[in-house]
Amino acid sequence: MNISGLDFTRYGTAEVTDIAQIIFADIILSGDNALVIGMAAAGLAPGQRKRAIAIGMAVAAILRIVFAVIAAQLLAIKGILLIGGGLLAWVCYRFYQDLKDFNGNAASGAALGEAEAEKPAEKSFGRALVTILVADVSMSIDNIVAVAAIARDNTVLLIFGLGLAIAFMAFSASLIMRVMIRHRWLSYLGLWFLIYLTVMMIYDGLIDLGFIAAIF
Repeated sequence: MNISGLDFTRYGTAEVTDIAQIIFADIILSGDNALVIGMAAAGLAPGQRKRAIAIGMAVAAILRIVFAVIAAQLLAIKGILLIGGGLLAWVCYRFYQDLKDFNGNAASGAALGEAEAEKPAEKSFGRALVTILVADVSMSIDNIVAVAAIARDNTVLLIFGLGLAIAFMAFSASLIMRVMIRHRWLSYLGLWFLIYLTVMMIYDGLIDLGFIAAIF
C-alpha cells in the first residue's frame, strides 16, 4: 500500500505503529488547535468570527510549514529529546486546561452558540485575532514536537507526519474539532497518548545524555 509516497510494504510492525501514532497525534493536535481558535473567536459577531477562524486556520497551516523546515536541524542537537519531552509535558498540561475550560463553558451554558445568542459580542476583532495567532504559534510548535517524538531519527516518517499535520490543519481541522466536541472521550484518549509520548521522550532523552541506562 502506498499513501503520500510512503510504501507501507517496506516497513515492519514498529514502523507501521509509528505511522498510526503520528496520524493520531496530528488529528488530536489539529483538532485542539481548531478548538482553541473557535473558543477565542466565540465572542465576535458572526461575520467577524468566520473571518477570524479562517485567518487562524490559514496561519496555523503556514506556521506548521515554517517549523517543519527547521525540525530536522533541531533534532540533530544533543539533548533535544529531553528538551522536547519538557515541551511536550507543557503541551499535555495546556491541552488538559483547554479541555477543562471548554467542558466548564459547556456545563455552564456558555458554550459557543448559546453564549452569543444570549448577549452581544464583547470581544474586539483585533484582540481575538491576537489570541488566535499566539495560540497558533505555540500549538504549531507543539505539533512538530509531538511528531518528532514519534519519528525520532526517521526522516521519512518526520516528513510524512509534518506534511499530514499541515494537511489536517488546512483542510480538516474544523471537522476534527466537531468530532472532538461530540465525542469528548476522544480528546481525553488523545491526552493520555500525549502523556505516554512525553514519558518516553524524557526517558530516551536521559539515556541519550547518559544520565540513566536503558531499561528496555
